[in-house]
Amino acid sequence: MKRRTFLQGTAASLAVSCISGSRALYALESNLTDLSHCTVIIPSSPSKREVVAADMVVDEIMKRCGVTWNRGSTAPAGTVKIYLGTRANWHALGSAVSSIAAKATKLPAESYAIATGNEGGNPWIAVCGSDERGLIFGAGRMLRSLRLMRRAVSGDLKAMNLTSSPHYSVRGHQLGFRPKTNAYDAFTVEMWDQYIRELAIFGTNTVELLPPITDDDADSPHFAIPPQQMMIEMSRICDKYDLDVSVWYPAMAKNYGDAQTVDAEVRNWAEVLHYLPRVDVVFVPGGDPGHTEPKYMLALLEKQKASLRKTHPKLQMWMSPQSFNAEWLADFLKLAADPQTQSWLDGIVFGPQNRSSISELRKSLPAKYPIRFYPDITHSIESQYSINNWDIAYVVTEGREIINPRPEIEAAILRSMLKDTVGFVSYSEGVNDDVNKFVWSLVSWDPKMSATEAVRDFGNYIIGARDGSAYAQGLLDLEHNWEGRLATNELVDVTLQKFLSIERNASPFLLQNWRWQQALFRACCDAYVRRRLLFESGELARAQSVLERIEDFGFASVPWGTGGKPEPMPANGIDPQNLVDEAIEILRKAAVVQIAPALRTRISELGYALFQSIHQQLAVERLQGEGVERGAPLDTIDHPVTDAPYFLKRLKALSSIEVQEEKIGAIRALLNRTNPGPGGFYDELGNITNRPHLVIENVEGDFDFRRSTHVGTNYPDRFGADEPMAWKHWAESLYEEPLKMRYTGLDPNVEYSLQVVISGDSKNVKTKLVANESTEIHPMQLRPWPPAPQTFALPKSATASGELLLTWTREAGLGGNGRGCQVAEVMLKPVIKKEA
Repeated sequence: MKRRTFLQGTAASLAVSCISGSRALYALESNLTDLSHCTVIIPSSPSKREVVAADMVVDEIMKRCGVTWNRGSTAPAGTVKIYLGTRANWHALGSAVSSIAAKATKLPAESYAIATGNEGGNPWIAVCGSDERGLIFGAGRMLRSLRLMRRAVSGDLKAMNLTSSPHYSVRGHQLGFRPKTNAYDAFTVEMWDQYIRELAIFGTNTVELLPPITDDDADSPHFAIPPQQMMIEMSRICDKYDLDVSVWYPAMAKNYGDAQTVDAEVRNWAEVLHYLPRVDVVFVPGGDPGHTEPKYMLALLEKQKASLRKTHPKLQMWMSPQSFNAEWLADFLKLAADPQTQSWLDGIVFGPQNRSSISELRKSLPAKYPIRFYPDITHSIESQYSINNWDIAYVVTEGREIINPRPEIEAAILRSMLKDTVGFVSYSEGVNDDVNKFVWSLVSWDPKMSATEAVRDFGNYIIGARDGSAYAQGLLDLEHNWEGRLATNELVDVTLQKFLSIERNASPFLLQNWRWQQALFRACCDAYVRRRLLFESGELARAQSVLERIEDFGFASVPWGTGGKPEPMPANGIDPQNLVDEAIEILRKAAVVQIAPALRTRISELGYALFQSIHQQLAVERLQGEGVERGAPLDTIDHPVTDAPYFLKRLKALSSIEVQEEKIGAIRALLNRTNPGPGGFYDELGNITNRPHLVIENVEGDFDFRRSTHVGTNYPDRFGADEPMAWKHWAESLYEEPLKMRYTGLDPNVEYSLQVVISGDSKNVKTKLVANESTEIHPMQLRPWPPAPQTFALPKSATASGELLLTWTREAGLGGNGRGCQVAEVMLKPVIKKEA
């Protein structure tokens, strides 16, 4: 029997421990050259990063294959030579590869040339960087081109003759050593070195650090060393690989109009950044967190730049107009255009919570300013790029920071949004978005690369040649798991079976690989939630069918005798409480039945495995994550996914009704909660299969939903059994964009009323409702909270034409995240008038 363990060390350590003196033999394909015996050669007087590149290559081959490549100035017979050097130092590598320098002569910064050849019957590979950073990237590209297996390395040397240059000049990721992240706060210095190295191998040239004090707790139980010390170490690691260091530094003091506050902040920032070996950029968000008027913010940043340049002479200062309201944004643009501001402000960052689009921002700014994109690649909901139409069962169980490979949509966002920029530094809260980071790095280097090519490149290097392609396809499948209605998406089960097929024959190296564990964890979670959804939906339907017996003969309140009054007790003599009790029992048992116990156990095992392998904190109490919303799906994976708790709570409440006629009425009201009556209409606007009247104008390329209505949700579920599932998701529009519903075929002779539930996460934002763009149904007003139905009378003139257009808008000019117009449920009901 094959031994399986998820709880021992990292994949790298296991790979090394499994090496024995003899190598396994693999039959090579005809186009492959055996590279198990190689010598890495660098110039005799190498630069610092030429040494780093050689060490990186040798170390990576050992970690991933258990194969020893040597370092030296000469190579034994039968050994493949691998030449590494920069264009400036290439002459020192000898005449055999001297011609390669010509290939790199005209290459721009950060580029490389790779060539192969043969000398005296011995093959060689040469990697020439246009500069030191280009050499790091070229060495990484060479490594990614190889076929890596346990105790064997090979490669198609003919396919490795190429030159390459990055399309975008800034390609980076934010790596915050702080409690709010779901793994980073537990990283050691060694883990950071490996992670940053891997990002460099895939073309990343910028890492963004965070200062010790942000909008977060000051300490974490996972910190290996104090955050200030770790910030210094991470800066050192970045400099080692010649990566730019950006620092995300929020301005969070209360009053920057106060001179003493400004002076204290200037001193504090200088103290924090003084000992960092490298700082290239400081990026200050205009908000989220922080809330400072532009004139005070810019005055602060000018002083900060002058101060910080005393220790980092080439430091640049960038700022984003995040969270600004319309007035502040206008003020910022005016100040940014001022020649004095242009003399010191180096660039503008476009991030989440920006009122203008990136193209609008580009048009509004002087051409002098480069724009850097700050995309949120880490959050699934309540974010810049939320998953549209995400099934509510996924929302309440997997949550906002679940492991989220989205290669196809991330590549599409990149191609659409980077056109007006110099590149990006992504917003990340941990390793849950790991795949997305590498997709962004690869596709920003070469926008022509497809998402499929990118994940295959990633899979073949990170997982290995044997299972890398299948793993990559699994990542694409995981993205499609989240499309459409979960109940009918049978791909979810197929995806899990494909992963399990890989696992059955997996090596210990693969089983210990944290990225494999992440993908399998997600596949298990998706399948488990679907099985629970199908089971719980069936049990709820069974309970409802029991309650529906009140529509049988004999339950109605009718006279028992000629000319008598209707009796409050059913004529059939059946106590309706018996039906209630049976329905309660069904729902109670369904709430505690463990569905797919083996699958549920596997999810827990993988959760513990990820805590040990990459320190990912998928639970709060057990694994000391900061909070449920910060990537703790183990705490919510068993959350109810249907209206069963809502029904159960109301059935318990109506059990106390003593008058049976009233009890039967309460049961009917519960069963008919969404029934608008004869001639009426019901829309659940967060349910893609039940919102026929919602006006949906899908605008091509509108990935952040500035001009398109989309589904909004919230996590964790704070409403619980108090609200139906229909109120836990909603249709949503952003900023001043209206949300519309259109009805046709109405009876012009019928008078209608409107019942509306405004839900969402923006209870302090007012909304207004207008019919047919002219008739005000209600003025700007706050929604009831907790959410509750509101009923409005419609003037008969509003439906006299047989058509009705409803338009909701929120308050204009607000800042923040743009949310507020959030409609969950609408019923258009004919008004039934009592006969005289």
